[in-house]
Amino acid sequence: MVTSAALARTLIVAGFSALIAFAPAQARPFVTVTTTVTWTYEDEIGPDDEEGIGNAPSLLDDGALALEPDRGVTRRYAPAPAVSTLGPAKAHFGPFAVTDDETAQMAGDVTAATPRQFAAMLSAFPGLKKIEMIDCPGSLDEEANLTLARAIRRARLETVVPAGGSVRSGAVELWLAGVRRRAAANAEFGVHSWVDEDGRQANDYPASDPVHAEYLAYYREMGMDEAKARAFYALTNSTPFDDVRYLTRGDMARFVALD
Repeated sequence: MVTSAALARTLIVAGFSALIAFAPAQARPFVTVTTTVTWTYEDEIGPDDEEGIGNAPSLLDDGALALEPDRGVTRRYAPAPAVSTLGPAKAHFGPFAVTDDETAQMAGDVTAATPRQFAAMLSAFPGLKKIEMIDCPGSLDEEANLTLARAIRRARLETVVPAGGSVRSGAVELWLAGVRRRAAANAEFGVHSWVDEDGRQANDYPASDPVHAEYLAYYREMGMDEAKARAFYALTNSTPFDDVRYLTRGDMARFVALD
C-alpha cells in the first residue's frame, strides 16, 4: 500500500526531473576545469654574460663557457696578483671594452667564449681600428686564442701595448696578430711554454712532433721567416709553464716589425 507521504515524495521528484529535462541549455549547470602548466627556467649567469649579452644578444651561453677554465685543453696563461680593470666604456664584450668608435681596450684572459665576443664587438662597432692591450695574462684555451689572433689579423686591426701595459703568455700571440704593432718603451712581454691537458709542456715532445707545427705556422703567417719562427718558438719554450720570462720592446723587434 502506498502512503500519502510516499506518493507526495514521488510527485515532487518527478516534477523536478521534468523541469530539468525541459530547461534551456544555457540554464543547465556546468563545470569548467582549467589546467595551468608553469615552466621554470634557471640559468647560470657569469660576469661575461652581464657584460656581453647586454650589448650583443648573439653571445648567449658565453658566460657559462667562461665561468671555469677547461682543464682539458692546452693553455698558456700567466696571471698577475691583480689584473687591471678597464674604466668606463661604450660597451663591454668579455675582456674587451670599446672606448670610442675606433678603439677597444683589452684586459683579462682568453677563454672559449672570447672569439665570439670579439666577433660581436666587430659587428656592433665595424669602425674599430686598434686594440690597446692593457693587462692581458694569456689564454685558458690555446685553440680559441689562435682563432682570436687570426680574427684580429683578418680585421686588419692595429695592436698596441701602451705605457705600463703588459701582455703575457698566449696574449703575446694576440699582439703579434696586429697588422701594425706598437709598444711603449716600458711595455712588457711575458713568455713561457704552453701546457696541455696531460700536464706536458712543449719540450716534453720531440722536435719532430706535429704538436709544434701549428705554432710555427702561425708565426710564419704573422710575418716571421722560418728561422725567426723557430727561434721565437724555442725562446718561449725555454721557460717552463710555471715561470715567466719578460722581454722588452727591443727583444720583440728582433722577430717582428714594430711601428
